[in-house]
Formats: sequence, structure tokens, C-alpha cells
Amino acid sequence: MTATGELTFRYRAARADGRIVRGAIAAESEPDGLARLVAQGLHPLALEPLDRARSRHPCAGRRDLALAFRSVASLVTAGVPLERALASTESLAREPLRGALVLAGTGLREGRTFADALARSNGAIPPIAVDLVAAGERASQLPRALDELADHLEREAELSARVRQALAYPIVLLVAGAASVAIITTVVVPRFAEMLAEAGQQLPATTRLLLDAASLVRRGWLPGLLLLLLGTVSFAMWISRPEGRLHWHRALLALPVLGPVRHALATARLSRALAGMLASGMPLLSALAAARDVAGDAAVAERLSRAATEVSQGRPLTVALADDRVLRPHALQLVAVGESSGQLAVMLRRAGDLAAADAERLVSGAVRLLEPALVVLFGGLIAFVAAALLQAVYGLRPGLS
Repeated sequence: MTATGELTFRYRAARADGRIVRGAIAAESEPDGLARLVAQGLHPLALEPLDRARSRHPCAGRRDLALAFRSVASLVTAGVPLERALASTESLAREPLRGALVLAGTGLREGRTFADALARSNGAIPPIAVDLVAAGERASQLPRALDELADHLEREAELSARVRQALAYPIVLLVAGAASVAIITTVVVPRFAEMLAEAGQQLPATTRLLLDAASLVRRGWLPGLLLLLLGTVSFAMWISRPEGRLHWHRALLALPVLGPVRHALATARLSRALAGMLASGMPLLSALAAARDVAGDAAVAERLSRAATEVSQGRPLTVALADDRVLRPHALQLVAVGESSGQLAVMLRRAGDLAAADAERLVSGAVRLLEPALVVLFGGLIAFVAAALLQAVYGLRPGLS
């Protein structure tokens, strides 16, 4: 819905020459939208309202975005007009990217720049993409900017996939172990409790401890679940606010294992984004301001804002980044080399690759420690349950014979 109360409609229509066109149009109602299309010399074939819930798309996947921008860059480099290149790419894209490209195509036909047209995607296109495209247009290097953007998105997708892959096995192990303990506590132990109660004999201390723990779990699971849900909702509301998210991310960065991983990931994102924007012709201060949105960590983004302010006051980039601890130390060394040699974009890209490898190494190291810890934890719990039950059974055998 527009600021004047008009609705946005997505349309498919035929031109006088028979060509099928797609786009979006603002109108007060569906009949008004049809009338406006007819007034433009179009024959409407389909008109679909985009209400507020649908128009706010989730961000499209990184790989889909990379493929789309790479395709547009290739077509534009080959001499295809931008509007036609976008229309060709739109037909192959999936939602929500397809709807965003439709809106962008409409913006181009209205005389907007490509960056302004992409900014109308209502969240499906990330801000870094808009900034890189705007930089490329200002420097008359749009194909190069699109290629840089595709490279950045592909590296981001690859890094995220590797981190998820490294964490997959510990998550499966954690879920399987928790499920096993829950089944033992809620199914197996109560059956033994009934048998042991019928025997009427004194139980070993470990068995009594196990039965008391199982009874506590059975009685308290519902209140515990309610408290967990309440806490989760309260926490989600807290971190949805900028102040809460900033405090939470500061706390995460201070943790011994998770903190370095998050810092390395943020370093990789920032370095690669800055490299792409500088290579596309964006000024340094503008690139620092735009890169704040891609850090993925509010605390690191805050540090970058402070560093950008210091750079605007005349401090060298490397000194500002080092004083505010924006990047990891190894990345800062490469930034210093790039700043002194005039190859800042190249060295920032290498710094991003190095930080990504560092993040993978840290995650792999943490996983190698986490996996045996989970095995020992759940194995110890199950061994304790088995020992407690068997001790009770063996202790009652003489009385049952």
C-alpha cells in the first residue's frame, strides 16, 4: 500500500504489438487498476493485488540473487538493454525474487535508475545489492558492479552452507540424545517404578535419586514448557529492539568460543562487501556506511560506525579499524598492506577469504570438542539410568524368589 492509500497490483498485459509485458501499478482498487492499464494502451490479462503482508517479501536466497545478477551482468555486457535483460532473468527466477524483479522492471520503465528500482523490492533485495548497483551506475561500471555483487553473494552462500554443514552432526546428536533421555525418563523409568513399588523393599540410593528425578520431570514439564515459551517470547521481543540486539551481540562477542567465530564471520562479510563496493567505484566513506548493514552483528556494526566517523575526521583506515576492533587481526594486516600500496579492494577481498577460512577453522575446532562432549554427556546419563535400574533389580532378586 502506498503512502496515499493506493494499493499495489501486479499485472500481466498485452501491448498493441502483441508482446506480453509484466509489471506493477498503483491504484485505488482493481477496477481502477484495470482502467489505468487500458489508459496506457495495454490489454490486461491478469491483475493480482499485493497486500501489505505479501508486499513485504522475505529476502531472496543468496544463490538465487547471485544467479540473477550474474545473468543480468552477462546480458548487459553482451549489449542487451538493461530492461530486456531484467525481463529475461525475471522469467527464470523464483519467488520472492521474481516479484522483486517485476517491481524493478516497472521502476526502469518509469525512468528510475536500476538501484532505485531494486530498492522498491520491499525487502527481497538486500541493501548491499542496492548500494553496489548504485555505485556501479555512478561509475558507469554496472556490469562489473553486478559481477562483484554476484561474487559477494556466492561467497556468502558458500560460507553459510559450510558452517551449517559443520553444525549438522552435533545438532542431530543433541536432538537424538535429548529424545533418548526423554523416552527413558517418561516411559522406561515409570514402568520400573511400578515394579519396584510392588516389591515393597528398600531401594538403593542411586535408584531413589533416579525415580525422584523422573517424577520431578513428569510433574514439572508443563510449567517448565510454559516458562520456556514465555522466556523465548520475551527474549525475542527484547532482541527485536535495536538496544536489546546490540547488548545481546556484545555479550555473544565476549564469549570464549562463540565470540571469535562471530567476529570472524562479520570480518568476512564486511571485508568482501567493502572490496566489492570499492571495486565498483564507491567512495570509501560511502562504502563504510553501506557495509554496516551486512555485518550480521550489531556490535561489530557499531564498531564500524565509530571507525567510519574517525576516518571522516582524517584518521587512516587501518588505524581506525584496529582501534575499534572492527576486523580480526590477520585481516587488519592485509588492510594495512592494501592501504599503503593502493590495492585496498584487492587486499580486502583476500582479507575476507582469510576471515572466512578462519571462521571455518574455529567452527570445526569447536565441533570437534562438542561432539565427544555430547557423546560423553548422553552416554553418561544413559549409563547412570541403566546402572540405577539394574542395581535395584539385582538387589530385589533375593526377595522376589
